[in-house]
Amino acid sequence: MAVLGPGLGAGVPWWLVLALAVPAAALAGWAGSRIGRQDAIRDNELDPGEQVLGTYAVRPPYTEHTPPSPHDGPQYHLRVTTRGVQMWERAALLWKHPWPEVRVLADGQRLRIHHQGQEAGTMLLEHPGAAQAVHLIAQRHGVV
Repeated sequence: MAVLGPGLGAGVPWWLVLALAVPAAALAGWAGSRIGRQDAIRDNELDPGEQVLGTYAVRPPYTEHTPPSPHDGPQYHLRVTTRGVQMWERAALLWKHPWPEVRVLADGQRLRIHHQGQEAGTMLLEHPGAAQAVHLIAQRHGVV
């Protein structure tokens, strides 16, 4: 018999625990390989010597009736590097701008990025304080 915790597992056969553990391990391995593949693709876009300072989940622009699947995780990411900002949709680079060419404005959780006088993106970042963190990094790199 398997013991799952205090008061749990009494009378649960080992083969049932194994039957549940094997699919869970397979799913975790699949998810990990998918994340690793995306990270490798994103790292290939870095210039020599460029380092990632932070990756921030961006809420997707979806209509009320078609939200993304909850098991997919965040679809959009803003990646901040030592040389600029990158906007990603999973493993696809949407845009990339160097620090000297952008202007960054933070308003609560909303972040606005302007590139050469035009708005490159207005995004709502998932975590509180993330917009201010990106704005602070931009200021350190001479961006107003």
